[in-house]
Amino acid sequence: MTRRITRLLVANRAEIASRVFRTCRALGIETVAIHSDADAALPYVREADTAVQLPGNAPSETYLRIDLVLDAARRSGADAIHPGYGFLSENAEFARAVIDAGLIWVGPAPESIDAMGSKIEAKRIMREAGVPTLEAPAEPTEADLPLLVKASAGGGGRGMRVVRRLEDLAGEIAAAEAEALSAFGDGTVFVEPYVEQGRHVEVQVVDTSVYGERDCSIQRRHQKVVEEAPAPGLSDEVRAALHEAARKAAEAVDYRGAGTVEFLYDPATERFFFLEMNTRLQVEHPVTELVHDVDLVERQIASAESSWTMGWSDPPRSHAIEVRLYAEDPSADYQPQSGTLTTFEIPLEDGIRVDAGFESGSEVSTHYDAMLAKVIAHAPTRRAAARKLAGVLSRAKIHGLVTNRDLLVSILRDEAFLRGDVSTDFLGGFETGASAPSSTTESSAVAAAIALAERAKGVRTVQRGIPVAWRNVTSQPQRTEFEGGLVVEWFGAYSVEGHTVVAASADSVTLETDGVRSTYDVAVVGDAVDVDGPEGHVRLTRVPRFVDPADAVASGSLLAPMPGTVVRVAVEQGQTVGAGDPVLVLEAMKMQHTVSAPYAGVVTEINVSTGAQVASGEVLAVVEEA
Repeated sequence: MTRRITRLLVANRAEIASRVFRTCRALGIETVAIHSDADAALPYVREADTAVQLPGNAPSETYLRIDLVLDAARRSGADAIHPGYGFLSENAEFARAVIDAGLIWVGPAPESIDAMGSKIEAKRIMREAGVPTLEAPAEPTEADLPLLVKASAGGGGRGMRVVRRLEDLAGEIAAAEAEALSAFGDGTVFVEPYVEQGRHVEVQVVDTSVYGERDCSIQRRHQKVVEEAPAPGLSDEVRAALHEAARKAAEAVDYRGAGTVEFLYDPATERFFFLEMNTRLQVEHPVTELVHDVDLVERQIASAESSWTMGWSDPPRSHAIEVRLYAEDPSADYQPQSGTLTTFEIPLEDGIRVDAGFESGSEVSTHYDAMLAKVIAHAPTRRAAARKLAGVLSRAKIHGLVTNRDLLVSILRDEAFLRGDVSTDFLGGFETGASAPSSTTESSAVAAAIALAERAKGVRTVQRGIPVAWRNVTSQPQRTEFEGGLVVEWFGAYSVEGHTVVAASADSVTLETDGVRSTYDVAVVGDAVDVDGPEGHVRLTRVPRFVDPADAVASGSLLAPMPGTVVRVAVEQGQTVGAGDPVLVLEAMKMQHTVSAPYAGVVTEINVSTGAQVASGEVLAVVEEA
């Protein structure tokens, strides 16, 4: 029986909500957004025809509350619910509740979600269906290392740990259980062999039709960073076998709707093994849409309405690459960042697609995933797509937060990546720091200093006719200092050694250096100065001329690396600790981060307790060196 959807609620937030709304508008379906307090000002809320607030911020009190989501559907008059990805998207109880409420569930049957929801049970079903699986020994030995501990109920890298020493296995299992329980409400984990040089290749299905494969091998913390379609370097035989295995997997659970069957592929042997089946739309679905010319959300809706006939997709005739732009610092072990995204402008050029959840001025909170946007390039060849995507990312203006943008550009321009030499440990030896060449930093600093001077000139209330930096007696240069030891010295009329200032304003400076003329865009927020030039983006922080002694902290102070929640205090005041011993554990953006002792000593202060909310830079504890 065909049921028509007239008003659809997306039980999710940010980028994926906007993505589903876009297809709904094209189909003439009205839309409903739900939002927490922290998300009230995000773009997806105003893009919807109707929005319903879920009071609170934590996922457990908002987006994970089945009763609140159903009540929002009732109050807004929605007749269908799309779960997006994450949160309740693979929750069979939620799917049943939606169906029992008389609403259309845009997803697979609850029975299919149950069957694939436990990775342990999913493996059993796949074995019976003839799909190859990875199996770990009941009693692992040194010969079985390395091993991978995985959460049975979740994904996205949470509750996943690599074990390289048998003595670490018990501790890593406990840590994975705690992380899985926090992220998914289920602490069940299992252990399987870890293939060091394997590739993560997955197949898109809708019902039991196959829409090609994607390569998602480039990952950090077991979470995908770069995805592409089709997967490079696969033989026709392997590609056909992967597609057939995915079709068998879908048939084994009578699958309906969009889903993804994930495999671990070993290039050395050309063998592949079932990892899991995601019973939802994947984050990386745009690359499949672009190379197969299909709208997967539209297919999801049609499947839920029982209004389309299954069929095989056409082979891809082009290539698409997607990168996930995260608010995180790769040079600091990918620590998530939060705060105001003061500028967020990504060029929309031919062949470029941007699925974003944020915009200039958006607040990035600590409550949810750190992904800001997905940027996708579509081109006739893989190298053309990589070059186009790297160029657009390098020209993007992203201010206010540290992101992984420079890392993504480096990956896309890396010769090994361009050859297709990718694996799940690709980033293991990759240079993650974004260190700009000294000449680039120097030019940016000069531009920043000149723009700051122009800015000061523009806000004068007296002596407005006097030139910038004018002095009666020129005894010494003007001096502007930035963190990191960068100092710019200049005299009146912007005389800077090695540079000629061609034009200057509070937000743009043109310099000529060694006969080469370049223009730098400058944005100032407080002491932070963002400079975008031909060589990329540099963020500088101006050092104040006078420092308040009250701002200093005691030696040995352990500062919060990010805003978050204290989930464990591992020591007591007066306790002796060794270098690297855990002192506290913070949780931010659904990941746990350990704050360790910088050296051997004694804990003289503990300023927080379990459950406390802390701000970035807050003094958590003090360790006095032995």
